[in-house]
Amino acid sequence: MKATLLVVAALAALTAGSPCATDHDELVLRLNKELLRSTEEPDSLPNPSVHIALRLSTHHNLAKESQHLNQLKTKLHKDIQNNLSRGQMVVGRLALYILALKSSCHDLNSLTLTEGETSDALLTHLKRQMEKEKEHIALSHRPLTNYYQYSLGILALCVSGVRVSSHVSHKLIHAVQHGHIKHGDSLCIDSYAMAGMALQCLKEAGTPVRDEEELNKALATIKQKLQDSQQADGHIGNEFSTGLAVQALLAMGSHVKECSTSMEALRSEARKGTYHNAMAISQTLPALQQRSYLHLKSHECRNEDDTLVLDSAPVVKVLPSLTKVHVQVEVLKADGSSSEYRLDIPSGSSLLEVLTLLRDHQMGFTFETEDSLWGPFLSQVNGEQARQTDRRYWHLSSDGYGLREGIKDYKIVTAQKITIKNTGY
Repeated sequence: MKATLLVVAALAALTAGSPCATDHDELVLRLNKELLRSTEEPDSLPNPSVHIALRLSTHHNLAKESQHLNQLKTKLHKDIQNNLSRGQMVVGRLALYILALKSSCHDLNSLTLTEGETSDALLTHLKRQMEKEKEHIALSHRPLTNYYQYSLGILALCVSGVRVSSHVSHKLIHAVQHGHIKHGDSLCIDSYAMAGMALQCLKEAGTPVRDEEELNKALATIKQKLQDSQQADGHIGNEFSTGLAVQALLAMGSHVKECSTSMEALRSEARKGTYHNAMAISQTLPALQQRSYLHLKSHECRNEDDTLVLDSAPVVKVLPSLTKVHVQVEVLKADGSSSEYRLDIPSGSSLLEVLTLLRDHQMGFTFETEDSLWGPFLSQVNGEQARQTDRRYWHLSSDGYGLREGIKDYKIVTAQKITIKNTGY
């Protein structure tokens, strides 16, 4: 017995202080560089989520971050203004824009947006948008956008030191407690994570709410749902929701240690190159550094490391694959009618490339896309729209399994059947 205790003590002494993943710092640095490099893409809309992750990081290239901030203040600002002028809701994008500006310690009152004949500060517009959302929830039991964006709006106001109306916060607390945060029949891990950070911010700020006990119950519910959604391999939901879920758990006071299964799941996916989409990296990188959006509340832009240097990007010439794979594409419209198409495509083609080939070579197939911070998504197929305003979207699946990546990121390397279905939620 004594000998056993001595062995255990010796092993403990050997492992104490040793890192659980020797490549952790290397993976973080690589993701940081990939995220920074993504800001150099000239044709894409600057992503505020990318900027937030860069600013939350411990490694910086201050010159490039400053350039990206200027792009946000011009290109993204113009995009938000254009959508606002068309009468569209801009809650999520405006909230992220405000958080990005906050991450760079920029004066939020120095920028304005115009609606009608009136120009107001960004936070004033966000408060106005949140009132519209709140009123729509009162009438229809759901936001004009979704609870992810609604939570982002509350978070941005709270982090910026703006008092959030108790009526606005109550709508989110009520949605959590009554299970209204879902996508169809599925639990929305991303939305619960964002709701958790938003409500935790209100709690820490001492913002008056309608019922403090209900706020605490909602936070406990969110934490429990995230913990219950953890898979055996450590993922919370799936590989693309784990980063935000870890951020939320950290924000809500859970001790997600560097050696936890969730952190190892993030590292494992990073090693495999799963996180090549800038939006995915922007949610994963802060989690790996055990930081969350809530850190922006006390973020100071002083004494920052400025040693992050990008190596010259290697020139990679991608040759078309000589291997062909057979793909069947099925389109299911809202009325249940279906169309099927078949074609052989080069192995490794993205779904977007497949659909483009199909449109160019087959009669009767058409599609249109819209841009999002995650990349392009389908808005119209064969002349039929699936719009968020109608609570509909084009659900994508491969051999019956829902895709976790968008049409630009999903690669086809084996024969399969892709189903594109107009789906309500």
